[in-house]
Amino acid sequence: MTPPQPDIKLDFSKVTFLQSAGRLDQCPPDNADEVAFVGRSNAGKSSAINALTGQPKLARTSKTPGRTQLLNFFQVAEGKYLVDLPGFGFARVPDKVKAQWEEQLEAYLQKRQSLRGLIMLMDIRHPLREYDNHMLHWCGQAGMPAHILLTKSDKLKSGAQSKTLLETRRNLAIYGDLVSVQLFSALKNLGCGELKGVLQTWLNPNF
Repeated sequence: MTPPQPDIKLDFSKVTFLQSAGRLDQCPPDNADEVAFVGRSNAGKSSAINALTGQPKLARTSKTPGRTQLLNFFQVAEGKYLVDLPGFGFARVPDKVKAQWEEQLEAYLQKRQSLRGLIMLMDIRHPLREYDNHMLHWCGQAGMPAHILLTKSDKLKSGAQSKTLLETRRNLAIYGDLVSVQLFSALKNLGCGELKGVLQTWLNPNF
């Protein structure tokens, strides 16, 4: 039997789009390591992936929130994926379609064995809204690690950034080491190094 390959340091500049999936059974084989990006439809998930990889056009971005309505898989290395999930509160989407996507999102989170952690994106001006707290409660129940990006941090001055970060950390203390948080700005390339460190740990558990 061939021994397992050792984990290697991941190069996020080489990330490529792999595929989209409309349902759980359309996802890649469930025998890999993957980290999902999740958040409200205007939180900047696609922009964060583009900033992380240094590829401005890798993940589709739009001025119309809610355009990501598929599970989009990006390959970091063989068997190592980033997944851009549909945003909460899809804008201008019929209620029937919204219900279908919420069902698929729930199925992915509950059944996907390859999932190693969630990158949760929250606008720094509006952190920890109802659905964010709902997701964090699920993470706590499931023992799923979550790392929060307080996006669009460039919209606040440094003092306000630090205050919001500290307040958010206090509110997350109930989750212990399961949930962490950082400042992030795709526009200013702020926080990409810290994010890469988290992803290296989750996608390379033996590195």
